[in-house]
Amino acid sequence: MGPNGCGKSTLLRALAGLLPPARGQLYLGDRPLHGWAPRARARQVGLLPQLNAAPPHMSVDEVVALGRYPYQRWYRQWTRADLQAMERAMEATGVLDLRWRPLASLSGGQRQRVWLAMALAQETPILLLDEPTSFLDMAHQVAVLDLVREMNRREGRTVIMVLHDLDQASQYADFVVAMKEGRLVAAGPPSEVIREDLVEEVFGVRSTIFSDPATGAPVVMLQALARGAG
Repeated sequence: MGPNGCGKSTLLRALAGLLPPARGQLYLGDRPLHGWAPRARARQVGLLPQLNAAPPHMSVDEVVALGRYPYQRWYRQWTRADLQAMERAMEATGVLDLRWRPLASLSGGQRQRVWLAMALAQETPILLLDEPTSFLDMAHQVAVLDLVREMNRREGRTVIMVLHDLDQASQYADFVVAMKEGRLVAAGPPSEVIREDLVEEVFGVRSTIFSDPATGAPVVMLQALARGAG
């Protein structure tokens, strides 16, 4: 979490192997990330960027099928495993009944769920999500976050996710990283990171934070811009 322009998306792109780190080395397992062939790396790490684009005439089914590219042979024949993975992903994200519709005919929220289905169809053990709840109404935000948490708990997938909503981060994350101006400010469990002083330092906003009586998770009530912010 962090304000716009602090480097969150850049960090995800580096973790996906799309950008080289400025310093140091990134490892996937016991091998340097840059040492993986792109197709092999894409079977291990999936990235859903903040902004996505595809030709508007493409159908939902065709967009979701892009997630199976790392598994395709040169002759591009779909296997039963490919088709099953695509169907599971569309069903999980609630777009199965839209599968034959062109992308251009969908609302922003529907398109966002299609892109998420594409990422899920990739079936990677590590999933990087850049603001996956963008363009979604409240009900679909909760549905997507519940789905991501279920994948983490049931399937053991590692999920690294950029979120702007501090209460969602508090409720769904096991570990929170706060960034500002390209640097790490704090990292740890939500109860240790989402604090009034840190919210003011990172976002320039005063807040009151109390514990959810049901879960114990921090709940953030924003008050006003901190002095000198804005």
